[in-house]
Amino acid sequence: MHWPLRTELIAGLWHYRSMKTPCTSTTTSGLRGEYGEAADDFTVPQDWDSYSPEAHERWRRLYAAQSALAQRHAAPQFLAGLSKLDCAAAIPRFEETNAVLGRATGWQLVAVPGFIPDEWFFDHLAHRRFPVTRWLREEHELEYLVEPDVFHDFFGHVPMLLDLRMAGFLEAYGRAGERAMAMEALDMLARIYWYTVEFGLVRDGADLKVFGAGIVSSAAETVYAATDPDALRLPFDPVRIMRTAYSIDSFQRNYFVLDSLDQLIGSLVDLDFGPIYERWRDEPPLPAGQLRPGETAFEPLGERT
Repeated sequence: MHWPLRTELIAGLWHYRSMKTPCTSTTTSGLRGEYGEAADDFTVPQDWDSYSPEAHERWRRLYAAQSALAQRHAAPQFLAGLSKLDCAAAIPRFEETNAVLGRATGWQLVAVPGFIPDEWFFDHLAHRRFPVTRWLREEHELEYLVEPDVFHDFFGHVPMLLDLRMAGFLEAYGRAGERAMAMEALDMLARIYWYTVEFGLVRDGADLKVFGAGIVSSAAETVYAATDPDALRLPFDPVRIMRTAYSIDSFQRNYFVLDSLDQLIGSLVDLDFGPIYERWRDEPPLPAGQLRPGETAFEPLGERT
């Protein structure tokens, strides 16, 4: 199923894709990006001068469409971050953005060819380096893309890196990766990322707002997640999230709603994931899209049970 501006349609989280050997221009992986030029940590130069005038014009159209929707449906923290980034007129220069990020939260962007191995993704996050794919989707891919490009990674993620709470959470998440891999529970940890950083919602008074990058970079899912009465929105619960499957070929069948971004830190940073991994890692995940007994689903203007 092809959803407008969907970019999450691959069998697994982008940065959690199994990569036993690095991809290069001579592999048959089918993934885009020139891995042969990557450093040991899979970073590459952004090479901003190589972007064509057509690519910058394509960026402007993508930015105009998504920023208009964001003004109506995105969380205030996302909008505050976006307002600090000079990125409407052209594909941003990462070094200029890094000056803004460095002053605000100490984060830096690093360009990558595309997917990177788990251990390096977590290492970058643990050291406040956010991997951003350097290439931009082609004209025929404006409404469907199977890999993350620079628009998704930058427009979707970077505004939230200017929020101190999200900045702290992502660093802590990066540090948690080593333990999850050692305990063979990476899928459980990946669901936390999926349902927050990629597809998170947060209360804003009586309204629901989106902040996950997978939503705010998708025109159709922005409207669906924020307003559609058929969308299932559940209270934020870390254990429930770690046990819940997610959709990779359609809109999400359920979302999890934070009371505030403070809850993201309070619920996760001090949580001991080890016993949770041991209890649930060998159990099949809960199917997405189903209320469990006793759960209450959030509506944009109310609740249902």
